[in-house]
Amino acid sequence: QVQLVESGGGLVQTGESLRLSCAPTTTAFSFNSMTWYRQPPGKERELVARITNRGFTVYADSVQGRFTISRDSAKNTLYLQMNSLKPEDTAVYYCNMFMNGSPPLNYWGQGTQVTVSS
Repeated sequence: QVQLVESGGGLVQTGESLRLSCAPTTTAFSFNSMTWYRQPPGKERELVARITNRGFTVYADSVQGRFTISRDSAKNTLYLQMNSLKPEDTAVYYCNMFMNGSPPLNYWGQGTQVTVSS
């Protein structure tokens, strides 16, 4: 069973930066897409950023220009560089890795808390 191990969350002040990491417990799979989601307190989970195996990226409007998603293909590790953090970025951040197939493989990290104080 593949697990995704997240790290890098924490408590920061407005304007500061954090870098999240997400690594699977195996490099045996070549995932088609890797995605960061977040769930703010009392709200539904939302997509933050996604990167495909071809390097195509997409961002939520709220983080465009402040967050950067990247991946280390050799390690199958996913990153999220978060700059100019705002209190509204406070949430539990989850990574997701998906691979097409029969059946498709869809894995989630355990979540890491990011808290931005004003």
